[in-house]
Amino acid sequence: MEMRSLMLGTTAIRECERCLGLWVDVPAFEKICADREQQAVVLGAASAAPTKPVPGVDKVRYVPCPECQQLMNRINFARCSGVVVDICKGHGTWFDREELSRIIEFIRGGGLDAARSREKAALEEERRQLEALRRKEHSASIIGFAESDDERHSGIASAGSLLKHLLD
Repeated sequence: MEMRSLMLGTTAIRECERCLGLWVDVPAFEKICADREQQAVVLGAASAAPTKPVPGVDKVRYVPCPECQQLMNRINFARCSGVVVDICKGHGTWFDREELSRIIEFIRGGGLDAARSREKAALEEERRQLEALRRKEHSASIIGFAESDDERHSGIASAGSLLKHLLD
């Protein structure tokens, strides 16, 4: 893969000269996600990019990380953006042509904040369910001990009755 270094504002990225895909390392992507000025630069550069199709790029394939050569995981960014990117957790993200622009539009449209809110709500609901399960298990264990005590008292009473009958 023939890549050249680019500066988008103050962010260094690499671009594949053949397919126009972008390699963005972890710190650079975090900076782009957090900084509206960097987002504007990326969107400005994307609008100037040629829009001619690149043969074979639409085919789904797993690509190796440019840093460690391990195949990257394909994930739907923020689990709901509709943009599937290739990620190497330790090194960065590969964006096929126009995917970075689509993600920035998703972020600017409030998609990332909404996804975080949904994730937070889901975690809170999971925590509530876990707490309810713990309370239920605790109640069951208390009831279980009470039943064991009742059984023990019943057994002692039965033994006492048997002894009384045998001794009479």
